[in-house]
Amino acid sequence: MNPVYEKRHSGTWIEGSGIVRRIVPDDNDGSRHQRFVLDTRNGQTLLIAHNIDLAERIPVGVGDRIRFRGMYEWNEYGGLVHWTHHDPLGVEDGGFVKFRRRTYF
Repeated sequence: MNPVYEKRHSGTWIEGSGIVRRIVPDDNDGSRHQRFVLDTRNGQTLLIAHNIDLAERIPVGVGDRIRFRGMYEWNEYGGLVHWTHHDPLGVEDGGFVKFRRRTYF
């Protein structure tokens, strides 16, 4: 299990990889987010919420492998990863999603 999950940490930058288990409908409330659920190597599931107002939509499907960097938020289901995009203010390094040799940020 991931240490940030076990300790119920939120607001922590994490990097990892996983296999897309499920595509979830976009969240269009406020900033639009593409959403999908990953299975990680350690058996944890993560919901990736990728802001498509700031970054390009990622053409992922069930079974695809991705790498990511983003801000982790704890929840009882495994957690949420957001900020998988550049920082529009240029303060943070920001995050990314790598899929098929392309980086989306």
